[in-house]
Amino acid sequence: MKIKCLVAGLLLALGLSANAQIVIKFSHVVATDTPKGQASEFFAKRAGELTKGKVKVDVYANSQLYKDKEEMEALQMGAVQMLAPSLAKFGPLGVKEFEVFDFPFLFDNTAELHKVTQGPVGASLLAKLEPKGVKGLAYWDNGFKSFSANSPLKNVADYKGKKFRIQSSKVLEEQIRALAGIPQVMAFSEVYQALQTGVVDGTENPISNLYSQKMHEVQKHLTLTEHGYLGYAVIVNKKFWDGLPPDIRGQLEQAMKEATALANKVAQKDNDDALEGVKKAGKTTVYTPTKDERMALKKVLVPVHAKMADRVGKDLLESIYKETGFDPKKL
Repeated sequence: MKIKCLVAGLLLALGLSANAQIVIKFSHVVATDTPKGQASEFFAKRAGELTKGKVKVDVYANSQLYKDKEEMEALQMGAVQMLAPSLAKFGPLGVKEFEVFDFPFLFDNTAELHKVTQGPVGASLLAKLEPKGVKGLAYWDNGFKSFSANSPLKNVADYKGKKFRIQSSKVLEEQIRALAGIPQVMAFSEVYQALQTGVVDGTENPISNLYSQKMHEVQKHLTLTEHGYLGYAVIVNKKFWDGLPPDIRGQLEQAMKEATALANKVAQKDNDDALEGVKKAGKTTVYTPTKDERMALKKVLVPVHAKMADRVGKDLLESIYKETGFDPKKL
């Protein structure tokens, strides 16, 4: 009895209690009405419900806590418990294998993508984050990217000499060079003005990004190439996660499973709605490539896989081919 009283007194002195509510700070850099923003809020709601109030998830959208480049360090230090960064953020962390998601035409559709992100290959990739003090919980879709420019992009030759904005990625640089274009690494927030002033000629984006950032106002042509994938990983501080009671951890895993299903559903709807929005705005000509045109683009871009395979590991690339049934030799 005396021991229990001593423990209770110590907890009280520390400002805690035996039944203290677990608080998770979930930080991300986008708006609340985006697929990631909506899924984050849904996770917070379900976490509270499933744990019966034992866990409170505070969501901080729009970089309220940390800038894009600061958040990973904050997670590793434990200043924030949960993030949902783009997959490109793991290269600077020393886990280059995630660059495989930048490979063009790696997935032909969402079903193929989810075989990887929701299967053993995706899980093995997330496990590579653990030595960095990071636990991967799930992948959330943003969508497939398409090319835009101020002149038509129908044939491979149409890309030659054009300056395309890309996010920082050696794979994406090689992708643009394969098209005889000029890759321009640039912050996402700077793209609209760069397109408007002609600093860059075009870009690649999921349609929801193109539309929400109003890039369609300064891009006369959009070609629905759907050549690449853009997504996120929901991650948590590993020490914090491992220290949770097993029942709480299980309930949070269920909340994350439900939030992931919502995130991917909303992402697809957002891209569909954004495409309609672009068409209705009437400022951009939307072009769907013919089967032959898309195959010609694919034949030019798929060799990037072999050229960049050593960055991500040839075994990883082969394991993805096996999951999706893709054979580059048959192109």
